[in-house]
Amino acid sequence: MTTPFPFTAVVGQDDLRLALLLNAVSPAVGGVLVRGEKGTAKSTAVRALSALLPAVAVVPGCRFSCDPAAPDPACPDGPHEPGPGTERPARMVELPVGASEDRLVGALDIERALAEGVKAFEPGLLADAHRGILYVDEVNLLHDHLVDLLLDAAAMGASYVEREGVSVRHAARFLLVGTMNPEEGELRPQLLDRFGLTVEVAASREPDQRVEVVRRRLAYDDDPAAFAARWAGEEAAVRQRIAAARELLPRVRLGDGALRQIAATCAAFEVDGMRADIVMARTASALAAWAGRTDVLAEDVRQAALLALPHRRRRNPFDAPGLDEEKLDETLEQSAGDDGEGDDDPGPGGPGGGGGQPQPDAGPSGDGGSAARPEAGEGGEPQPSGAGEQSAVRAAEPFRTKVLSVPGIGEGAAGRRSRARTEHGRTTGDRRPRGTLTKLHLAATVRAAAPHQRARGRSGPGLVVRRDDLRQAAREGREGNLVLFVVDASGSMAARQRMGAVKGAVLSLLLDAYQRRDKVGLVTFRGSGAEVALPPTSSVDAAAARLQSLPTGGRTPLAAGLLKAHEVLRVERLRDPARRALAVVVTDGRATGGPEPVALAGRAARLFAAGGVASVVVDCESGPVRLGLAGRLADELAGTAVTLDELRADSIAGLVKGMQSGRAA
Repeated sequence: MTTPFPFTAVVGQDDLRLALLLNAVSPAVGGVLVRGEKGTAKSTAVRALSALLPAVAVVPGCRFSCDPAAPDPACPDGPHEPGPGTERPARMVELPVGASEDRLVGALDIERALAEGVKAFEPGLLADAHRGILYVDEVNLLHDHLVDLLLDAAAMGASYVEREGVSVRHAARFLLVGTMNPEEGELRPQLLDRFGLTVEVAASREPDQRVEVVRRRLAYDDDPAAFAARWAGEEAAVRQRIAAARELLPRVRLGDGALRQIAATCAAFEVDGMRADIVMARTASALAAWAGRTDVLAEDVRQAALLALPHRRRRNPFDAPGLDEEKLDETLEQSAGDDGEGDDDPGPGGPGGGGGQPQPDAGPSGDGGSAARPEAGEGGEPQPSGAGEQSAVRAAEPFRTKVLSVPGIGEGAAGRRSRARTEHGRTTGDRRPRGTLTKLHLAATVRAAAPHQRARGRSGPGLVVRRDDLRQAAREGREGNLVLFVVDASGSMAARQRMGAVKGAVLSLLLDAYQRRDKVGLVTFRGSGAEVALPPTSSVDAAAARLQSLPTGGRTPLAAGLLKAHEVLRVERLRDPARRALAVVVTDGRATGGPEPVALAGRAARLFAAGGVASVVVDCESGPVRLGLAGRLADELAGTAVTLDELRADSIAGLVKGMQSGRAA
């Protein structure tokens, strides 16, 4: 068995270690979401935590870890009689990003269920994690259907498996810990709210601390057992402190003054619902117990806010987690109670170190769409095609867009944009299973088995089913696509009012891509060529940030933009052949610079069309006289063209167009 890296040997990362320890003291806090760049000891610290948790008493032989003092009456391995149990170490169960539904919730033996009428159930990871830790690395990349199952189990404390009228239920209460790199995409709000606390981690910029990190890691790699032995004393001390804090926790007093501070803080930061108040109260109590106190102080409330609120105050996907600490201190001071807890000045951080490390509200991620302020003289009429570079302008307010989709039926990653053959969705037919049966088509299975009952010697009421009779349900759902934005940033688009509207439209489409679980990429063209401003990624936040800082000016090398986009899609098709692409070309259709720019752009567009890439041209042409160049570009791309007004889901033009297409269908 591999010796884990000791928890107490982790260098720095005070917030991360404190949040994990508070959950060890009080599992009711609700888990931890760890956000940060790669290589910052996120997974190392989480895996090391399980060695510090107290042992768990279980019913001997129970696969679902029932507590012998209060066994689950509905346990599939039960009923259990109350009595002495056995102790085992607390488990930390890892949920792989690519896990199947059966691996998570468990699997029923469909053949035995149909032929013998018995519930032959093989427990999944949720059963293994009961009364322990469920750890999801790269939780933001978890498939939507697994997220839904996690949400259900976390909300109800139980897992339900239902297949063709056969139902199994078992307890599933676990400490949910997730790690993620925000550059790879954000979490759904429903799952985000399920994490009690969140911490931001980053690699230290102090040379001495970085040297110590390398020194300890090399020592561990050379001899894990000897390294762990050197830290055994510190590990034992922390383990004892956790046990003492757990014992003290029921005696911690959360007075009215602290409760008022908690309520006032949650109201001041406009968090949704009441879960934040409850989590803050539990976290503040755990902080007091960890410090060996029975009274909750203002410093506990402050530290609890820094851990429990940052991820709950996001108003849209592009808001960065974080709190304004000055506002927090003012709120705590104004709401200080009269019973002693609220009279203390808020300290710089709770016991054990840490200060939340909130990110400043700046740029597109901080205030929902701010950008560098335009320079004087930036507005007005469009610059000539040869104008120099201009500073970035603020994006207009985003809006709800029409649904843009890829024609046909794909087989890509689960999402919410285009039609696809998926494991989840409406049943459209049946087929023979390829590999493990996951979704039984009961009627088709019965039809396949029925003609052979006499030959198989059926004598009783049960149906004699063989492996060859089983049929997999063929289902149709939705997939996520690669939405590649090809944005004209030339001088013809440089008028402040027009470019602000264009950025607002692209920002709206990015919001739509976030909701539909797409990957996104950004190619821009201006001046003498085109560049990949953002390679395809799951992080729409990164795309929004690049968009906001995008300068404009220069000529319009439309052909260069299309060719660069074509190359990006070619490479991405090799990496992920199942994910279909949608190119969104945002331009007024003009092409300038170089010899025969219009003809060259036409040839590049026809290359797109020959590759079968689905395309939409967002026509940004404005003014009383329109040349219709974007429409002609859409024809050469074999795609469709929409104006900025038609892109809005609630626009009259879009409504009429949708009604006409509905009649044509």
